[in-house]
Amino acid sequence: MVRIDYTHCAQLLKALAHPTRLNIVALIKEEQPCVKALEEVLGVSQSNISQHLSLLRHLGIVRARREGNQVCYRLSDDTVSKMLDVLSNSINQKESENGKSD
Repeated sequence: MVRIDYTHCAQLLKALAHPTRLNIVALIKEEQPCVKALEEVLGVSQSNISQHLSLLRHLGIVRARREGNQVCYRLSDDTVSKMLDVLSNSINQKESENGKSD
C-alpha cells in the first residue's frame, strides 16, 4: 500500500488556496517569468510577490534561477501544472453546464 503524506498535501493545497499564489503559479506555468514581470502583470508589490514566492519555494512548488540581476521562476515538476489543468477543466465544465440551463 502506498503511503501518502497528507500533511504535505494539505500544505500544498493551502498554499494554492490563496488567490495571489494561485495566480502566480498559473503565470509561472505559462511563461516562467521573472519577479518584475509578475509584479507588472498582477499589479502587486515586489515585496508581496517575494513573500508568496518564498512560501512556494519552501514547499517545493517552484524553483528559482538567476538571470543576471533578475530571478525567474519555473514549476518544480508537473504535479501542480496537472492540478491547475484539472481545476481549469472543472471550472470550464461547470460554466458550460450553467450556460446550457439558461
